[in-house]
Amino acid sequence: MDGPLSGIRVVELGTLIAAPFAARLFAEFGAEVIKIEQPGSGDPLRRWRKLHQGTSLWWYLQSRNKKSIAIDLKSPDGRDVALRLAAQADVVIENFKPGSLEKLGLGWDVLSKLNPDLTLVRISGYGQTGPYRDRSGFGAIGEAMGGLRFTTGDPDSPPARVGISIGDSLASLHGVIGALMSLLRVKTGQGRGQVVDVSLYESVFNLMESLVPEYDLMGHVRTRTGGALPGISPSNTYPSSDGRHVVIAGNSDAIFKRLMQVVGRPDLADDPALSSNDGRVRGNALLDSAITAWTSERTMDEILARLDAADVPAGRIYSVADIVEDPHYAARDMILPTELPGDVTVKMPGIAPKLSDTPGAVKWAGPTLGQHTDEVLAGLGLQAGDIAQLRRSGAVQ
Repeated sequence: MDGPLSGIRVVELGTLIAAPFAARLFAEFGAEVIKIEQPGSGDPLRRWRKLHQGTSLWWYLQSRNKKSIAIDLKSPDGRDVALRLAAQADVVIENFKPGSLEKLGLGWDVLSKLNPDLTLVRISGYGQTGPYRDRSGFGAIGEAMGGLRFTTGDPDSPPARVGISIGDSLASLHGVIGALMSLLRVKTGQGRGQVVDVSLYESVFNLMESLVPEYDLMGHVRTRTGGALPGISPSNTYPSSDGRHVVIAGNSDAIFKRLMQVVGRPDLADDPALSSNDGRVRGNALLDSAITAWTSERTMDEILARLDAADVPAGRIYSVADIVEDPHYAARDMILPTELPGDVTVKMPGIAPKLSDTPGAVKWAGPTLGQHTDEVLAGLGLQAGDIAQLRRSGAVQ
């Protein structure tokens, strides 16, 4: 079955996380994604974190369904190949420092004249304009500038980070959203291609809820609150008697009453001062104490069973071991077996979102460097002799 993006061609010029993750999402839903890598070295992600036979497990996930072509973009012949690919592409995705494409002769002025219907997704630390555009920016910097780090962690501890590259991934998602909006405009005849300018810090900032108006109107500076959700009560992380932690969200009026009945505090359920969220926020310490007293005397299984029976949203905090053993993950195909070199099968994350008629699919894991060079070049009309000459010149691998 073809994916919903079948017939869309994407050229990926990025490395590491932000642009490659965006391109991966296109590839999982049927687009032909051609990843351009540097001959000899390839994407540095190939060697990040845990390796299987010298190649990163993250690479096999991040680059699944992509075609790898090794081109030296600094050589005239390599640049010419890239231009020929862009001329036939719907989307080009890059995450270089602003100005880098222009130095390679692949700027928007060149690409848009070559292919007026092209969408160019540009992901960078600070965006393509503004006083910070030339600064180096990784996801961690975007998380800091976007406001996320200041609100993450315990109140008495320094700002913490989420244990994944969340800033890069948020930028990827914004890039995909922007690209799809641009593609819709082109494919429905409403206009030509355009630049989708995505910055890491703005992608984080876009998720920061009412942070700015609370500060501007009331002078409130939202800071770290540990496991609690600020301004919403009760919603926190609570201990169990068997050394685990459960997240309980009892913050709607009706759910709050049911939760208080479960924890043996009907007096709090019936207290008029706690009947709405604003009152519960003022009494949050009292509520957290009551819930903690109840959870700390019960095992995780008992807590979840009691709360589920009362229709109170709750869940244990999952480790990766919990994830791969969980029947719900399995039932929704969110853990998929993947074949790696050496006849090794490894579990990989499944595909989200779930589309009823045209779901995404995994066709192959991340390719070897330059695995599809000949195939892609032949698709551009180059003959075997032409490809051999490009190899001799070092323009391709």
